Amino acid sequence: MGQDMQVIVDGFLTAIQPANLFWIALGGFLGTVVGMLPGLGPATAIALLIPITFGMDPTSALILMAAIYYGAMYGGSRSSILLNTPGDGSAIAATFDGYPMAKKGQAGQALAISAIASLIGGMIAVVGFIVLAQPLAGFALKFGPAEYFLLMVFTLSAIVSLAKGAMVKGFISMGIGLMISTVGIDLQTGVYRFTMGNPHLSEGIDFLVVIIGIYAVGEVLYNFLSIDKPVGEKKKVGKIWITKEQWKRSKWPIIRNGPLGFVVGVLPGAGGAIASMLSYSMEKQISKKPEEFGEGAVEGLAAPESSNNAAAVGAFIPMMTMGIPGSGTTAVILGAIVMLGMKPGPLLFENNPDMVWTFINSMFVGNIFLVILNIALVGLLVKILDTPPRILYPIIMLLAFIGTYTLGYTTVDFVILIIFGIIGLVMKMLKFPVAPLILAAIVGSDMEQNFRMSLVSYPNVFGMLTASPITIALVIMTIISLGFPFLSSWLRKRKMERNLSEN
Repeated sequence: MGQDMQVIVDGFLTAIQPANLFWIALGGFLGTVVGMLPGLGPATAIALLIPITFGMDPTSALILMAAIYYGAMYGGSRSSILLNTPGDGSAIAATFDGYPMAKKGQAGQALAISAIASLIGGMIAVVGFIVLAQPLAGFALKFGPAEYFLLMVFTLSAIVSLAKGAMVKGFISMGIGLMISTVGIDLQTGVYRFTMGNPHLSEGIDFLVVIIGIYAVGEVLYNFLSIDKPVGEKKKVGKIWITKEQWKRSKWPIIRNGPLGFVVGVLPGAGGAIASMLSYSMEKQISKKPEEFGEGAVEGLAAPESSNNAAAVGAFIPMMTMGIPGSGTTAVILGAIVMLGMKPGPLLFENNPDMVWTFINSMFVGNIFLVILNIALVGLLVKILDTPPRILYPIIMLLAFIGTYTLGYTTVDFVILIIFGIIGLVMKMLKFPVAPLILAAIVGSDMEQNFRMSLVSYPNVFGMLTASPITIALVIMTIISLGFPFLSSWLRKRKMERNLSEN
């Protein structure tokens, strides 16, 4: 134990060396900026920076790429809160209550709670990394196709259940997202599906184009409908810190959802989007004031922000211990560090303990740096709210088109972007929930493949549903998730009837 502690201490001393501090600061800053720009997610940023890492020390290269990754988790919520335009899938949940807080003149408080929640969630995950890396990696190995399929079913059911009073619209939205995920070549049969003869669609529709179209372009089109209406009172930024009441309401959601996000991040392929959505769903269902969610509830912002940053840290566990990327971004990082001569896997902790513990300790330092950076920049960021709509909306459209072009370097994506912008506009006008569509588009392809593999592995659907204690637990959780809104509504109605009869 003493030797292990010495390795951890040595790793911390190496992490705070000037050269590594520079890479932590640079990666954190780049991640924050890139995370704010719609479409330019951490995976894209790291892919562009891979040539820079050639010739770098492998440890420093890993520190830089990791800092970009969790820095983007901080940055992604900036545009979600200020512009209702998430930087990537992990920041979608921040729009639900972060943007309403900004509209109420609490943008500074929303950005501050976002940064604080990300810091605490990240710190919880780093501690979890140190203590639970190998046991959690072993648990993740128990997830086969059936477990992954049912995990995604549970996640989608939890998101649909958020559309309280509009679950039919939620299911329709989810169905559209699943249909989007089927476009392209069927990976098992090689059949072209819904490509309409366009070779570009053979690889499917990039879900980032869907996100940018529905959120950025759809939001701009919707606001253009009322651009000539007289504006009301100018939005106030408010104080750039949180109140005692806000901290009291958010501290337990932050503490609860840090570990949840970490565990979800450990599951290969789950990612920050699923972690943040699960956290939001859970907090709304256990809240004493669920009606405030979507209207600027601080818990609705704190919970997913803690969760998605913890998921970013957790995603490194399967990569480091099994050589399996925990997310799309860690897949890019895995390819980069393999080119640098590293071999992630079970023996990494034994063969390269200095590198591993330097990397883990760098995440402690990086999260502290990022919360300082993000709170220090709050005053600058909230000034976006003062930008006149006639200037702001064209800038958002320009960023949306630039971000879309960098994803595939083809103008075909512009057409897809506009189509989904119109879909986003129609959904907003008809009050359809967007989150089920987005999440279904993200996980739909993996969900389909895991379902097919499950049917091959088990004789029938019942065998798949009861394949293991994990699948049984996920089925029960899915039923509870879908039934809870109806049950709570029925209980509330019975209570009201009882009170009326007593009066």
